[in-house]
Amino acid sequence: MKLTSLITTTVSAAVLALASTASWAETTMEKIVRTGEMTIAVQTQGPPVSFVNKDGVRTGFAIELAQMMADDMEVTLIIQDYDWKGLIPALSSGKADFIAADMTPTAKRHMQIIFTEPVFFSETIAFSLKDSGYTTWQELNSADVSVGATQASSWAETARKVLPDADLKEFAGGTAQVVQAVVSGRAKAGLSDKATIAGFMSSIEEIKVLDGLLAQEPLGFATRPDSMHLLLAINNYMRLIRADGRLDQKLEYWWNSTAWEADHK
Repeated sequence: MKLTSLITTTVSAAVLALASTASWAETTMEKIVRTGEMTIAVQTQGPPVSFVNKDGVRTGFAIELAQMMADDMEVTLIIQDYDWKGLIPALSSGKADFIAADMTPTAKRHMQIIFTEPVFFSETIAFSLKDSGYTTWQELNSADVSVGATQASSWAETARKVLPDADLKEFAGGTAQVVQAVVSGRAKAGLSDKATIAGFMSSIEEIKVLDGLLAQEPLGFATRPDSMHLLLAINNYMRLIRADGRLDQKLEYWWNSTAWEADHK
């Protein structure tokens, strides 16, 4: 056999082997169909998006959306709980099929994961103790003001951008830990979204929202880059429930009001 023929044969065999391997690789959606289970990664403490209610049941806006989708797909929903900074590693390692959280699709995050179309939107606000003396978020931009935000969150990134002179302190465990830091005096103010802080204000009388919005951001769920079928399925499902009114009902109950507190806190 000539050398050129041998090389051609070897290359062709290698290409066929790679194609065969690729054809046998199971997609995330195929795994969901085969096992009858869909696994989501959620934040540990993130009311009203994901939290454990007074009855010890995991619930929240993202949980109910994911559960509704799983029910319509006729599969079992498996919920895995992580701190905020553990969500992306859990997805990337294959422990979860997608992230169901109030996550902002930043350019940096898109280098690791793929976001769905925006499911809802957040309004970033600043809060402090009522007797802090602050009235607007702009007053926080000083080196002697410590501002708390969830670790590795878009709120922390917003603080770096619009409050560059403030002393940023990042806390693991979600907004609950940031609120606790402000109440205990470990931070003079904190950043979060308007809906989340509204939930805390009903039970923590010491805090107030400062005037003005720091940012408005789209929020979505996220999949691995190799999970395009699942990504398209989530996008399609959100369009379906937006069209039939179920998404607006969930948004009104969980995100645009504090009606959920009477049932869950």
